[in-house]
Amino acid sequence: MNSTARNEGLLAGKAGLVTGAGSGLGRATALLASREGAAVTVIDIDRAGGEETVELVRREGGVASFVEADVSEGAQMAQAVETAVAELGPLRWASNNAAGGAGSFAPLHEIDDRTWSRTIDVCLKGIFHGIKYEIPAMQAAGGGAIVNISTASVAKGEAFLGAYIAAKGGVEALTRTAAAEYGAQGIRVNAVAPGGFETPGLKRYFDRFPEQKQHTIDQHAMRRVGQPLEIAEAVVWLASERASFVTGACLGVDGGVLVNSHLL
Repeated sequence: MNSTARNEGLLAGKAGLVTGAGSGLGRATALLASREGAAVTVIDIDRAGGEETVELVRREGGVASFVEADVSEGAQMAQAVETAVAELGPLRWASNNAAGGAGSFAPLHEIDDRTWSRTIDVCLKGIFHGIKYEIPAMQAAGGGAIVNISTASVAKGEAFLGAYIAAKGGVEALTRTAAAEYGAQGIRVNAVAPGGFETPGLKRYFDRFPEQKQHTIDQHAMRRVGQPLEIAEAVVWLASERASFVTGACLGVDGGVLVNSHLL
């Protein structure tokens, strides 16, 4: 049964989905998309977190539904997209955000095959599955926009996160390839590359390496880490018609990580 989204905002009346929306950046994106008029399918392997996000959307008067899925499993992602369309209508935008399995914060020579494989499966193959099944739905809808989540660290590397950085480098290459293949069909594909953000993942990193907290903050030219809403703003803009001539781009939302100077 289709539901009606709000009729005002950057994504007014457009149904979309967010993977990894049970917490952090994905939850912030789902909430902002709803505030901007979208009906949102929340996809996450964490049922409790996903259902909480849906409840938060509904409390604000938005339209949302939850689908439990592991994005690393193609059949589950295919079913999630099918359910999203059946419940909320034609798919017009998607944010592929799920990144569970970022690794165990180990140097390269200590990463075991299981950790490597799981990280690649979720962070790279999971985004491939998103694109693979979102594209036909958007073709049927007459066009759409996909926004994948990368990381600013792809441009410089990051100690103890080798598998994660490798996966996200693949995400950026995949994003450009998809943009090339589907641009003429009215489907835009872009990526966002965050710096450090206050998320559960960053908290786990600081719990493991507490001495790195201030150092991480100081790596940003703005001398702070970001808030999830600041990523959501970029994702929603790229998903909207305000970014109608933007495709194949990777937008850095990193607080100046890549321009930070040791002189200041």
